[in-house]
This record gives sequence, C-alpha cells and structure tokens, in this order.
Amino acid sequence: MTHGGRVVPCRIGNISWFALMLFAVVSGCSQPVVEPKPVEPTTVLTPKATPTIFFEDVTPSSGVHFSYRNGEEAGELTLLETLGGGVGLIDYDRDGLLDLFLPGGGSLSGQRISGLPSRLYRNLGNFRFEDVTEKVGLVDASLYTHGVAVADYDGDGWPDLLVTGYNGVRLYQNRRGLFHDVTSEAGLKQGGWPTSAAWGDLDGDGRVDLFITHYVDWSFSNHPRCPGYVAQHPFGVCSPRVFKGLPDVIYRNLGNGKFQDVTHLYGLRPDGKGLGVIIADLDGDSRPDIYVANDTTENFLYLHQANDRLEEMGLSRGVAFNGHGIAQGSMGVDISDADGSGHFSLFVTNFQNEPHAFYRNLGHGRFHFASEAVGLTTIGFTFVGFGTGFADFDRDGREDLIIANGHISQHPAPPSEYRQRPIVFRHVGDDRTIRYTDVSLEAGSYFHEKRVGRGVALGDLDNDGRIDAVISHINEPVTILRNVGGEGRNWLGLNLVGRNGRDTTGATVAIQVDNQRQSRQVKGGASYLSSHDRRVLFGLGSSTSPVRVTVRWPYGSSQTWENLAVNHYWILKEGEAAGQLMTSP
Repeated sequence: MTHGGRVVPCRIGNISWFALMLFAVVSGCSQPVVEPKPVEPTTVLTPKATPTIFFEDVTPSSGVHFSYRNGEEAGELTLLETLGGGVGLIDYDRDGLLDLFLPGGGSLSGQRISGLPSRLYRNLGNFRFEDVTEKVGLVDASLYTHGVAVADYDGDGWPDLLVTGYNGVRLYQNRRGLFHDVTSEAGLKQGGWPTSAAWGDLDGDGRVDLFITHYVDWSFSNHPRCPGYVAQHPFGVCSPRVFKGLPDVIYRNLGNGKFQDVTHLYGLRPDGKGLGVIIADLDGDSRPDIYVANDTTENFLYLHQANDRLEEMGLSRGVAFNGHGIAQGSMGVDISDADGSGHFSLFVTNFQNEPHAFYRNLGHGRFHFASEAVGLTTIGFTFVGFGTGFADFDRDGREDLIIANGHISQHPAPPSEYRQRPIVFRHVGDDRTIRYTDVSLEAGSYFHEKRVGRGVALGDLDNDGRIDAVISHINEPVTILRNVGGEGRNWLGLNLVGRNGRDTTGATVAIQVDNQRQSRQVKGGASYLSSHDRRVLFGLGSSTSPVRVTVRWPYGSSQTWENLAVNHYWILKEGEAAGQLMTSP
C-alpha cells in the first residue's frame, strides 16, 4: 500500500581503465495466514504492452540535475581525471523507496586537488527526487570523490555510506536519516587511492567487514608527460602501466563502531591496480569470496578457505587473464547464474581492443573464458567499458546485461571515440545455453546517444518489479532510466534479513515455479564505483503459480519458504517461518 504517495515496507526492526597504449588501443515453511495486499506499483509509461527490453529516460522530469566533474578544464591531463564517479542506491530514510547518492568528483588548480560536493536525492515516488544533501548533513567536499558503497555497518537498521576518493575515504554513519562523518573515530586510514569498495562478512562473526581496492601511485610529484594517441595531440594521459599498483585493504568490523586493518592477516597481493570489486560466493561453499578487477595487471580471485582465510587463486581458476593469457584493462564486474546451473559466472568490462571477459563457472569455483562463445564479442573492440550489471530487464527468467562505455582519452586513435554509446545485451539462450545479443538500438533513445559513461547502479526505483538504471557520466548529467519493458510478465522480489542483523552478502537464493529454476545472490560491491539495490528480483514470464524459495545463508544452513505469491516483494528473515509482504503494517 502507499503512505503519503510513497510505497512503505513493513519495518524490519533496527534492523580501466584500461591499458593506454601508443598503438590504437572489455524449511519447508508455511504460507502467510492472512492474504497479503500487494505493493501498488507506479503507473507504467509507454511503450505499451511490450515484453522487450525498453527504458525511458526520465531525467528531465526527475528533479535530478547533477554532473560528476573531473577537473579536466585545468588541462593537466592527469590519470585522476579518467576514473569518473559512481552511483549509490540507498533507502536512507527507510521509507521503502531507493534514494540516490552521487559522488561529485573534484577540481584541479595549480597542481592542487580539491573536492566538489556530492549530492543525496530523496525518492519522492513516481520518479521524482528532492535534493536533501544539506538537510541530512552530507555537505563535506574535502575529498576528490569516486565511489560509494552502502551497508548497515553498525547493525542499527539504518544504511550507512562509505565514499571513496583520491587520498582517502569518508564513512558517514546514518543516525535515523541524518549522516555524521565518523571516519576518524572508526579507525579508517587516509591516503592511497581508494576506488571501489565492497562490504561483506569475511570472518563469519555476523558483522559486515570492508574491502577497499586501491589504484596506482600517481600524484603531481609523479606526473610524467606521456605521448598522445594522434599527431595533432602529441601529449595525453599516461597509461597506468607507467605507475606502480597500490595494495588493497581489508578492515575488520570490531562491532563497537571501530574497524581494524587486518590486510596482513589475509595475505592480499600488493601488485594489483584495483578498479572494480565484488564479494560473493563463487565456489558454492557458503562463504563469501572476493574478485578484484585490475587495470592492466592480472585480476585477483580470493577464495575463502576453511580456516576463514583468503587464498588468491585467479590464475589456477581461470579468471586472471583473457583467453590468450593476457592481462586486460579491467574496470567493472558482476556475476550471474547465466546457464541456470546454480554456478555464478563472472563478467568483467575491459579497455578497447580487448574483449569484455565472460568467465563461465564450471562448478566448484573453476572458470572458462567464454566471451566469444556467448556472443559478447559481436559489438567489436572499440568500446571502453566501465559500470555494468546483470538484471532480468524483460522479466523472462534470464538475466540481461548493461554496460556504460566511454574512453579515457579525448582524442583516441580511430575508430574508437571519446563518447560512446551504452550497450544492452539480452539473454536469448535457453536452459543450459548462454547467448547474448545486442539490443541497444531497440532499448530506448538513451542507447542511441554517445556519452562518457562510468558508474552504473541497478535497482527498482518505483517498486513495480522492474529493474531501473542510474548511470553517471564525466562532465555530463547523470541519467535515470525507467524500465518499462516486460509488460504482461510476472515477477517475485525478495529482501533478505539475517538473524540479529547478520550480514547476508553471499547468500544464494534459488526459486522453483512450474518448470523454472533460477538463482541469484546478495552481492557486495559489483559494477564500477557503485552500489546496486540489495534486493533480489526474479522475472517469471507468464507463470502465476506460487513460488518455492530456498535461501542458503552465508556460513549457515538452508531455509525454504513455500507458496509465495507472485508480483510482490517479500521479506525473508533468517530463522523465521513465514515471509512478510513488504507493505505498511
């Protein structure tokens, strides 16, 4: 039901860049006793009655008019200017609608690096947003910002914000809708070049820990002049190959509002150039693993061992390089059970002249490079991919794929271009078969336009069972895309809540309805510098039958709910028998 024009859930309690080269350069539980009332979706716009993938650009009427700024007007040609910013989806006021957090970037002047304000937009419903940045206390602009990661790190039921940027991070604790900078008191160190971050319980104590990727050792004191792509522009941004990588960091959540740097205990490799990260269960052992997308160096796969330590196994498991054994310029990352096997394959966006990487999961955390086999190389090799995400945009039961593209050089060697069109792949395979086809030019006007795309966050902004998209660009306004495809098809949405507020990252959700079997995961991190909707959404096609849902909780046992009605969001709480419909009490 709605409250004051807004959909409200039942309260849960407190509860890569990219290798820049001179040569022209990827328990049996019961049904609820009372027949539930559905969440009332917002009215769907045109096109009418289409089962296809189609997005409407609603930015002009949304009230969101904001651009990430990178300071390129100073003419310094720094690596810093190329990364861009992400998008964070966060229901900061717990009213049941996802709000938007947008990092602001920064400026450069006389070799001085300054931050620009980020913005928080409150979701008013019907794709209208209000800028509440000053009201909620997020006015700090001391950091040249890049990324955002959302989690309830203190277990009080209110989602908090971690913001990354050049030379530091900011942790904002959400105190009932007001944010407070607690970075210093939480023990988070400053320095380095933090990029993407991911939250997940890495030691099994129920508290959400923090993994932060770091990029390279660029600074104005280490800022060489590098040749450009073409003769008319003899100088350009230096390749990340020119710089040394910086080590990633793990912080353990101590449960008292403080974090401890435990990187040394986990034996992380120090030689990456991290831009993307995801925490998920990649080998099916119910413990969260970590995958890091590195720029021009091999990618890392940290598999969780029985002693609660991480072991880097990217090379031996087939996800460190491309199919020719070459490191790529990797940026964005996501996972999908693309073949219905229950095993989650990895997808990584890469630089131009490099195939985006699809690593098919063969089971038990072993992968095979299969980009060409699944159709992802049909778009050619002129794109530079960044933010990305899997979602069932047309609600047919198979997850599709979106990619934001844009070069890092304003004057790249032809045929590549600085501004590039985004891509949407539709999954056209059947059970056990993975096949993607580019449907971008049929998916709405936005996908005809060329932008300098960076962050992508996916989530259901109006609770109608369709996954919408918010995409950031460099020096151009953010875009809000309303998903109006999949009309006439059914769906099921799930919000997982761990026992006593326990973190659910890595939880695997499997559904069975009629002859369909699908799997999803609760993920930490993913995409590029961004934070997706944490809810899990399944497209069901024409099926209206009640759904059987099984959740395999991280570090725990499995639990099953029977007969969940379709076209609703349900709250599934660990250890409780009946799912609760996400409506007001």
